[in-house]
Amino acid sequence: MNGFPLHTAETAPEGAKQRLAKIESALGFIPNVLAAQAEAPALLEGYQSLSTIFDRTSLSPVERQVVLMTASFENDCRFCMAAHSWVARRQGIEAPVIDALRAGTAIADARLDALHRYTRAVVVGRGKVPDSDVAALLAAGFTRQNALEVVLGVALKVLTNYTNSIAGVTPNEAFRDTFWTKP
Repeated sequence: MNGFPLHTAETAPEGAKQRLAKIESALGFIPNVLAAQAEAPALLEGYQSLSTIFDRTSLSPVERQVVLMTASFENDCRFCMAAHSWVARRQGIEAPVIDALRAGTAIADARLDALHRYTRAVVVGRGKVPDSDVAALLAAGFTRQNALEVVLGVALKVLTNYTNSIAGVTPNEAFRDTFWTKP
């Protein structure tokens, strides 16, 4: 794990202790990525704040998971793919949608697939997205606002995907049923 600790509410630096205690109280455990982010309390706070903001976008819960899982797939983040698969199941997202996102393949629902392809273009192109990809997203019924909200979701995943990679974070046992390796 490159020497990065997984903090608890007791071991975390000031500024992260209360945040981890609240997370553990809500979930019954602390996701390892957040335990690692606690080493830099501002990073943990930034992640939590941005996550709350992303949840307030005009994208539906299913659409937000499509963005988060697509970015995590492209960034080859084993932790986030497991965690978001776990969340998606609990949100009642259809198994074929989750399976397609985990495989990096097309989603049968054309609208969600357009979002999936656009998000992939944002991540792979590092924001340099051809006009044709934006047009395809808009043609699928999304808005310019949605196109920019995807950027917010990708930024959110940079915080966790990169933390997991740098700190060598592995998925929690709670995610055992959704462990993932990039195909």
